[in-house]
Amino acid sequence: MTKPFDMTLFLSGVLTGSKATQQRHLRQAQIMQAAIQQRWERDNPWTWQLKHVRWFLTQHLEDHSKHSLYYYGLTVRLICLRLGKTIIWRPHL
Repeated sequence: MTKPFDMTLFLSGVLTGSKATQQRHLRQAQIMQAAIQQRWERDNPWTWQLKHVRWFLTQHLEDHSKHSLYYYGLTVRLICLRLGKTIIWRPHL
């Protein structure tokens, strides 16, 4: 049996800011991870593609406010930073 992917450990090197901000990013990353796992069966960010993140931001969060989308976008930027990938952040990804 394999261990579940630890998002806290994954993001620990790139998290900055207040404790509340760090907790928000971790919570949002875990929500993203769960949604992408359920829909695409991809259990960690190392296996995600742009289409998975785009689906999450556009389809999964379609009933959320623009503010929520913005904050999830910041979390996506942290995940990309941790992966060493560059992504041009546009709110309408």
